[in-house]
Amino acid sequence: MNRFAMKKVGLALLVLLLFATLATAETKNDWSGPKAKYVFLFIGDGMGLQQVNAAEIYKSSLEASGKEPSLKRLNLSSLPVQGMITTYSSNSFITDSAPAATSLASGYKTDNGVIGMDPTKTKKFTTVAQMAKAAGMKVGILSTVSLNHATPASFYASQPSRNDYYEIGQQLIDSGFDYFAGGGLHQSRGKQKDRPDLYDVAAEKGYAVLRDRSSILAATGDRPLIAVNPVLDGSNAMPYDMDRGENELSLAEFTAKGVELLDNPKGFFMMVEGGKIDWACHANDAAAAIGDTFAFDEAVKVGLDFAAKHPDETLVVIVGDHETGGMSLGFAGTQYETFFEKVAFQKESYESFDKKIAAFKEGSDRSFEAMMPLVTRSFGLRAVGADERKSLEEKAAAGDDEARKVLAMALSDRELEEIRRAFERTLQGEQERAKDEATFLLYGGYEPLSVKLTQILNQKAGIGWTSYAHTGIPVTLFASGVGAELFNGYYDNTDVAWKTMSVAGLRN
Repeated sequence: MNRFAMKKVGLALLVLLLFATLATAETKNDWSGPKAKYVFLFIGDGMGLQQVNAAEIYKSSLEASGKEPSLKRLNLSSLPVQGMITTYSSNSFITDSAPAATSLASGYKTDNGVIGMDPTKTKKFTTVAQMAKAAGMKVGILSTVSLNHATPASFYASQPSRNDYYEIGQQLIDSGFDYFAGGGLHQSRGKQKDRPDLYDVAAEKGYAVLRDRSSILAATGDRPLIAVNPVLDGSNAMPYDMDRGENELSLAEFTAKGVELLDNPKGFFMMVEGGKIDWACHANDAAAAIGDTFAFDEAVKVGLDFAAKHPDETLVVIVGDHETGGMSLGFAGTQYETFFEKVAFQKESYESFDKKIAAFKEGSDRSFEAMMPLVTRSFGLRAVGADERKSLEEKAAAGDDEARKVLAMALSDRELEEIRRAFERTLQGEQERAKDEATFLLYGGYEPLSVKLTQILNQKAGIGWTSYAHTGIPVTLFASGVGAELFNGYYDNTDVAWKTMSVAGLRN
C-alpha cells in the first residue's frame, strides 16, 4: 500500500471514529455548579420556531421605519442560551401534549394520550414539580387553558388518559401544590355530573378558590390558592388574549401574583403554560396565535425581571412542547414577500367570531350580503367591485394611503368564492356538514366561515399552514440564569427534565 493510500485509509478511520464518538456521546444533564433556588419553566404549547418568528416579524412590520427588514426580538428569544429539542412520543413521531409535557416534567417518554405514566399505564412517574415540593420548595402551576388539561396535568397527575379530567382534577387537589392559576377545572363534576364539584372538594381540603380579579390580586397566600380567570371559554380555558376584557387577568398578571405568593426562603418552582398558542394554531388563526405568543412573552418578562433581582439563584427555561399547524412564514401567493402588518386588521379570534356567527344565524336576514359587513369589521376583508377597484387603484397610485389599505384587503374573485362556499357550509349547521376528507382538509372540523377567513387573511400576509394538528419538527428552547449553559445544544425533550432537576438540586 503506498503512502497516499495509507493516508486515505487513515483519514477514513478518523472520520469513522469521529462519527462513532458523536453517535455514542450522551447529552450532558448533570450540573455541578451552584443550585438554583428559584426555577421558572415556561412552556409555549404548540410554539415552534415559526410561531416565535411570526410574532417577531409581526412586531417588526408594525414598527418598521424603513423598507429594510429589521427583526424585533421577543424577551424569550433574546436570552443568551438557545437550544433545540426533539418532541416525539414513545409511539409516534408526532406527539400530543400529554407525552410531550410528561417528558418535560419527568424525563420519561410515554404514549400519546397518557399523563405521567409509562406506555403500559402501570408505572407512575415522579415530576420535577413533585420533587420540588418534597424538597420544601413552593410550587405553582399556571396555564391559559384548563388547569386539568394535558400540559399542566403532567406536572402533578398520573392517568392512563388525558381525557380523565375529573380524576386529574382530584390529583390536582391532592398534590398539595401552593398555587394554581389561569383557566378553570374542566368537567368539574365529571362526565356524568353526579360527583362532588371539584371546586367544592378543593375548598374542603383547604384551597382558597377565587374567581374575580380584585380578590385574586388581593390574595395573601395564607392558604393554597386556585385562582380562576373571571371569564372562561367552553373548555374552561382563558379567552384568547386579543379577546381579553378589562376585568380579566393576563397570564403575566397571574405570573406576577405567583411570584408574590411563592417567594420564600426555600425557593419555588413555577410552570407557566401559554396553552392557547396551540389552540389558535390548530384553527390556523395566526392573529390569535401571535397575540397569545406576546401574552406568553410578557409572562416570561415577569420571570426575567425576578431573575434580574436574584441573578445567582434563578433559572429561567422557555420551551415549546411541539409545533402546531405546520405554520410557514411564506405563502405561494405572496412568493418572496410578506405583509404581516395585514394581520393587525383582525380584531378578534376565530373563537369570538364563532359567537357572532351563532347570533347571525338566529337573525332574520341570513344572506351572504348581510354577513359581509361583519367580516369586514372583524377581519378587514372586503368585497370590491370592478369600478370601485379601479377608483381605489387610481387613488393609491396618487398617494392616497387609505385607498392603498383598502386595496390591500380587497378580496379577489377566487377568495370571495371560497368565502361564499364556506358561508354556505356554515349555514348548514354541524349535523348537515359533510364529514368527507375533502371537507376536513378545507376546514379541519372548525366553523367553516371562521377558519376560511383566518386562512385567507393569513395568506394575504404571507403565512401558510399545512395541518390542523401537531407536527413532528424539533422546537426551540431558551434559557438564562443559574446552570443555563447546560441547556445549549440539540437533544431530546426528556433531557429538559433531567437538566432542570439537576440545576435545582433535585436529583440524587
